[in-house]
Amino acid sequence: MTSVKDLKALCSKLSVLYVEDDIGLREIVLDYLKKLFLNVKSAENGKNGLDEFKRSHFDLVITDIQMAYVNGIEMIEAIKNDSPEQEIIILTAFSESSYFMDAIRLDVSGYVIKPIDFDKINGTLFRVTNKIMAIKENRLYKEELERLVREEVEKNKILEDEKIYNYEQTLIALVKMIERRDTYTGGHSERVAKYCKIIATEMGCAPADCDLIYRAGILHDIGKVVTPDTILLKPGKLEANEYKLIQEHVTAGKQMLEKIPMYKELAYIIGSHHERYDGTGYPNGLSGDAIGVLSRIMIVADAFDAMTTNRIYRARLSKAEALAEIDAHSAKQFDPVVAKYAISALEKIEIDTNSTQMPNGKIEEERFAYFYKDQITGLYNQTYLDLILVQNDSSDIYKYINFISIHNFGNFNQSNGWHDGDILLNTIGLYLMQTFPKYLLFRFEGDDFIILSEEEANIDVPEIEDLLFKASDMLNVSLDIFDIKAKEISSLLKFQEILSYRNRDIHQ
Repeated sequence: MTSVKDLKALCSKLSVLYVEDDIGLREIVLDYLKKLFLNVKSAENGKNGLDEFKRSHFDLVITDIQMAYVNGIEMIEAIKNDSPEQEIIILTAFSESSYFMDAIRLDVSGYVIKPIDFDKINGTLFRVTNKIMAIKENRLYKEELERLVREEVEKNKILEDEKIYNYEQTLIALVKMIERRDTYTGGHSERVAKYCKIIATEMGCAPADCDLIYRAGILHDIGKVVTPDTILLKPGKLEANEYKLIQEHVTAGKQMLEKIPMYKELAYIIGSHHERYDGTGYPNGLSGDAIGVLSRIMIVADAFDAMTTNRIYRARLSKAEALAEIDAHSAKQFDPVVAKYAISALEKIEIDTNSTQMPNGKIEEERFAYFYKDQITGLYNQTYLDLILVQNDSSDIYKYINFISIHNFGNFNQSNGWHDGDILLNTIGLYLMQTFPKYLLFRFEGDDFIILSEEEANIDVPEIEDLLFKASDMLNVSLDIFDIKAKEISSLLKFQEILSYRNRDIHQ
């Protein structure tokens, strides 16, 4: 369930236009939106909504579809012609399916099915406003890099026109390469740059060095342009050989930048930002003062941001927890002098708690599905189940594992072939998605299924049996419900152990 506090933090700087012809519903939703957003405007039909949008553009538009004068689809089309990237959420009913398909064609950001469920509205708003804030953050990031371009061009006016032109084009090319990476990469680089400068200032470094390390922070992960997308964009933990491949980004970034004369100082700093004070880092295993002081600052800044940023596979640490980790690893991973100044400097800053690796937009959702969706059923896979169970151990959102076991499926495959087996698995998956839209659904170990729920789910076992019987009378189903807290299920491995004990008891 989306936290209203987190949602309000996202919406508090955004403006929204709400268009609805039902007066009663409009007043209810409008009152709710005013509690979340900085600026809220409303209109009673598409014509007035379009006029309001033209007067002052909004971060988000929420609209009904069926309205008098100008309907929602016509209004959306007009808005998209003017602002193709405009984020729009539609409110729709099943009876409006033809309009709904038009809305999909127009690339709306999300939809909420009527009658209104505020939990669903919160979830959709959280996803869409997260995307809006990420775009704003990347826009600021781009503006900051462009500012650096302008400053460096001004410093080098004495150079020949050709050198100035080449220099500017090099910077622009670097900006474009970074912008191609996912949302997290851009935000991470900017935060690391900021933390580097804060720590360097606290240590009394010269202004020129503070500026130098800030620019190095902006580009410290530029070497990741050579990292394969399947590794760089993987939302979960990396395997050992995948981790070795991503380590190569340090050397790649250093080699890329040191070929440009004005970047040699940056290349030197970036080339050591994954070394460790005790010599166990990479790529060269440097230790102590053999690591440049600005690199030693970047090592702390990079680690601090990694610890205080949400990942899909683990929650972020608080600022206090992250600073405690820096202290604990002083003289091991971190230079003890730098660690001392870093703790003092970073205690004074505010952490952006909205940074996340959860998917924003269609491209990131496809990336997410690539790693965590089962290709046959369209349900989530076991890897995602493990991540959710690990997260749930601290958040305690989900209470029950509803374990649906299909029996004799192996015999069915042997009799009917794997193709028919896949079709049946897909049929079961579609049934579960249609029947339990608000729960997390997983395909588990081939022919079993899991429904992860916040409350006891009303699962109609005879209905599933009827579905199986249509395919073959040799198939049957059983349902087991596991209380996550009572069984202390904190990971996939723990759940598999419980299943193993249960199966052993059944067969004894």
